[in-house]
Amino acid sequence: MKETKTWALNGFIGLLLFFAALGLGIYSFTQESFLIGAILIVVSIISLTTINVVQPNQASVITFFGSYLGTIRKSGMWLVIPFSSHKKISLRVRNFNSVKLKVNDIDGNPIEIAAVIVFKVVDTYKALFDVDSYEKFVEIQSETALRHVASKYPYDRYETEGYSLRGNADEVAAELSTELQHRLSVAGVEVIESRLTHLAYSTEIASAMLQRQQASAILSARSIIVEGAVGMVQLAVEQLEAKGLQLDEERKAAMINNLLVAIVSDRSATPVINTGTLY
Repeated sequence: MKETKTWALNGFIGLLLFFAALGLGIYSFTQESFLIGAILIVVSIISLTTINVVQPNQASVITFFGSYLGTIRKSGMWLVIPFSSHKKISLRVRNFNSVKLKVNDIDGNPIEIAAVIVFKVVDTYKALFDVDSYEKFVEIQSETALRHVASKYPYDRYETEGYSLRGNADEVAAELSTELQHRLSVAGVEVIESRLTHLAYSTEIASAMLQRQQASAILSARSIIVEGAVGMVQLAVEQLEAKGLQLDEERKAAMINNLLVAIVSDRSATPVINTGTLY
């Protein structure tokens, strides 16, 4: 079953019925018409059970002796079937912040991950009657989906192409939202958005992974420096030869070596004046 709209009238009719029956009942007692007065008093009490007040962004689920009658979504005071039960449920947008979960990524590295899930109830029947507690259901399923998605990707990509948790946070969050919507549709919940709020290596490997990241950054920077140094040396040799300064292979090799050392070194070069000869 799905959510349906129930029969309801303006609640002020119920209030009018209550005061009218109460007033006529009291009047009947004063006129010593005790039977009619008792009936009117009972009618006034019954009329109170028909009044149902619904707040903005709230729904009222109406059941009558175990049977689902429908849901009132419009705010205000309404007149419903007497002796029916009214269960209120919020339709507001809510956040669920997961705890920091410790999971293994696809490479087996332990990581810490957490997310925030933005959701709202769209089907009151499923939220109340298809699961025991839809809020608890959202909590457990959100953590389960987060564990599943986190285990499908590595924390970071160093040598191969593809998605990673750190480098593709938007794509991972979109996949998490899709999986959550599939899991939570049974509870009548719509997932509006999900975002990762925490992502880090677990403490036992954080130091080693930090060294790996630093080494990878240093190698990448060195590669760029060497590539630029080779181009500068090649340009220097070409300009010298263009101006008529011919160098033999040994002098050219010595000059290239000196230029590369001066450019690539992470420290300032110390000039040395050679007063002799290479030969």
